[in-house]
Formats: sequence, C-alpha cells, structure tokens
Amino acid sequence: MSKAAIQFFRGVNEPVVPDIRLTRSRDGRTGQATFRFEQPAAIAPETMGDITGMWMVDEEGEMVTREVNGKFVNGTASALEAVYSWKSEEDFERFMRFAQRYADANGLGYSQSQDSGQTDAADDQQA
Repeated sequence: MSKAAIQFFRGVNEPVVPDIRLTRSRDGRTGQATFRFEQPAAIAPETMGDITGMWMVDEEGEMVTREVNGKFVNGTASALEAVYSWKSEEDFERFMRFAQRYADANGLGYSQSQDSGQTDAADDQQA
C-alpha cells in the first residue's frame, strides 16, 4: 500500500512536511493536532483550486479535517495551519498510527515537551 501522506487536494500529496503539535485533555480522551506548513506547494501561485480540507491518508484509510487556515504576510499566502481534533481514545490511537507512519515515511522523530504535555514532530536533521 502507499505510504502515509497529507493532501490538501484529493490524490495530490503535499511535499512540504509540517511542524505538528499535539495537545490532549487531562483524561486523554480529547485533544488536537495542529499542523503548520511553511510555504506548502498547495498555496503556490500555479496551484489551482480552493483548499476545502486536509486529508491524512495511509493504509488504514483516511482522516480529514476541514479546519484549514491560510497565513499571510504582506497579502501573500506564506503558510497553512490545520487542526485535527479527536473526541475519543480510539480516534487518538488511530491518529497516532497515522502519525507514526507519516513520521517513518518522512524521516521524522518525536520530541516530548516536559512542561506543556505537547509532543512535537521534528525533522531528525535539525539541531
């Protein structure tokens, strides 16, 4: 099966790897993952079409969020931020399986913030 990918347009994998931050409620049942893409291909001038969601696709299927916002600098799109929320432990576990596959496919590692309870996905090549 194809490797894990993120898509803003169905069938078109986004090549830019995002910074991902996770937060969870104290009981662990609910939470969200915030994805920030700097200069993603999806907002390049030659890209046609409206962004209506972010799809996370892997061998188990797909998850989608419609909460996608553009960030602008001097009137020019510079980044996309998407938030995926879960409402159950099962949804969180499914998200984490996708996140592990996506990390493996893109050479990423995880780091856990001691104070905030947040987890960051970071590129292994960065210092």
